[in-house]
Amino acid sequence: MKNLSMYCMALNNSNLDQIKDLNYIPVGLKNTEFSKDWLRDNTQENICEKNPYYGEYTFYYWYWKNLLKFKKENEWVGFCSYREYWGNNKNTENKNIKEIVLQEAHREWEDYETIIGKPISVGGTKLIKVLKYGKLALLMNPKAIFFKEGRTIKWQFDMFHGVGNLDKAIELLPEKDREEFRYFTRNETAFARGNIFITKSSKVIDLYFKEVFDWLLKCEAIFGFNLKSYGKIRMYTFLAERFLPFWFKKYTNYLEWPIVYHDINK
Repeated sequence: MKNLSMYCMALNNSNLDQIKDLNYIPVGLKNTEFSKDWLRDNTQENICEKNPYYGEYTFYYWYWKNLLKFKKENEWVGFCSYREYWGNNKNTENKNIKEIVLQEAHREWEDYETIIGKPISVGGTKLIKVLKYGKLALLMNPKAIFFKEGRTIKWQFDMFHGVGNLDKAIELLPEKDREEFRYFTRNETAFARGNIFITKSSKVIDLYFKEVFDWLLKCEAIFGFNLKSYGKIRMYTFLAERFLPFWFKKYTNYLEWPIVYHDINK
């Protein structure tokens, strides 16, 4: 693609043809059998054993330690997954994935250094899920059952990933971010999901990964890896997912861009 390298992360071989057809770089996560066509996160310096808990961040760590030094300055580098792609920013009803998914860097990006996903509201959580998973979260914030503005990032995290866990993690952030991120999670009702971004700055990549991995390592001392249920097993992934839009908005010149959800396995 023109001046854009896009890494697309997947969990098995079934997505290879689609990823290659998009001219994306296929990245295989987890200790699964992949063909030689895939870039893997379990070679060289890596933390692949943490993948069940860290998700895409095991590849981010691998890229940071092994590939970032080869990135050309002002070359756009992006990350996506086999279900969450960057849109081409055109209004189209065409279901052909190549017609709706990003194929090159856009001119609109010229004045920005980072592209992050357009935020998605957490207020759309269905009432049945709120009642099933969020009884304790509702006790802490009862207005969330009637008013969507009460459904903040913190409320949603408490509901699905354990009441109080986000607050515990925030306490481990550097002082320069701690209170601002706490305010962000308690007041914002939407965030860019998927843990994906695009940037042309090697410095941005290095600074973000340094800060987020320092934070997640400290969080391991609290949460460990003896975690039960999907919502808690991937605790570190979900913490980073909330932190990513906050950090990029605070520290970079960013542009929000649409994300397209597409899964060939469904």
